Amino acid sequence: MKVPFYDATREYNLYKKEFDNAAADVFNSGAFILGKQVQDFEEAICKYTGAKYSVGVANGSDALLIACDILNYRQEAEILTPVFTFFASTSCIARLNGKPLFCDVDEDTLCMDMNDAANRITKKTKGILPVHLFLQTADMTACMELAKKHNLTVLEDAAEAFGMKTLYNGELKHAGTIGDFGVFSFFPTKTLGGYGDGGMIITNDEELYKKAKSYRTHGSTKKYHHDYIGYNSRLDTLQAAILNVKLSRIDGAIQKRANHAAHYREMLKDISEIKLPVIRNGGKEVNYVFCIKAEKRDALDEYLKSKEIGTSIYYPIPLHLQKCFEYLGYKKGDFPVSEKLCETVLALPMFPELTEDEVSFVCETIREFYKK
Repeated sequence: MKVPFYDATREYNLYKKEFDNAAADVFNSGAFILGKQVQDFEEAICKYTGAKYSVGVANGSDALLIACDILNYRQEAEILTPVFTFFASTSCIARLNGKPLFCDVDEDTLCMDMNDAANRITKKTKGILPVHLFLQTADMTACMELAKKHNLTVLEDAAEAFGMKTLYNGELKHAGTIGDFGVFSFFPTKTLGGYGDGGMIITNDEELYKKAKSYRTHGSTKKYHHDYIGYNSRLDTLQAAILNVKLSRIDGAIQKRANHAAHYREMLKDISEIKLPVIRNGGKEVNYVFCIKAEKRDALDEYLKSKEIGTSIYYPIPLHLQKCFEYLGYKKGDFPVSEKLCETVLALPMFPELTEDEVSFVCETIREFYKK
């Protein structure tokens, strides 16, 4: 049996008519840039997440960069951010000449350790960029308390977190709606993913919204009138049309992911060489990916691939040891939890259209590896 890590064609074939009709509507309209479907999608995102405002942009990395620029995360400003995350969570700061102030992560949730973050704050620290990773949000209660205490702004990297919720002030809040800004990525593999790149900035602050909307079109509020030096970063109308179809089915897709996760947990729970994901924040988790911590991780990865099972390693090198960040002066041993995770975390196949037989085959193959 061949089990892909991710396969977009299965979903497309299930709902082919809806996707084809949505694309045809865009082609027939001729409005390929900021067409009606973009506005419809932005409104639907607000309705689903509870955010007051949303701005569709070209991709999740641009969403981070634009939000960082608006929040003044530049010119030597120190921004707290986890060292165990995707590159874009930090490059958005560095590209603006801000200074990433790396923090270690919690060993169970794999999200930013707010206690470690608190110990790294200096007089130059201007913001916090928590990342909601894989399964659940960072501890936003602790994050916002820290921000309030030190007068810091907060940019939530919710690129992987669509559908996730966290308990905040006694209410379940959607990821990205608590800080000053939140951002989503609609990269194809994401829980809500397009058929190409796409991103979104959300906020509850009207002034920040107006700036973000301007920044995505070269800093203009009116054609050829530029208030800011902005960007050319707009969500394609075609991607918005596809995403509108997928958003209408998102709750069912999230539930299918949950079913697969439960299946994995049941079949892997008694394998002593594996640690399963821990859920801790009291909110609503969403299985964007299913990550295990595995002994002999690299050998297991190779064995699964030899059996035609797709996997992904998140992440092989922590950010403080990446060549491009050598100038920050960190060294091996500075972030022991993250460094250990980079040696042990392995992501297994996870997308709604997986079958029970495929999940079972993955688990049986893992058991077979450790028996050998």
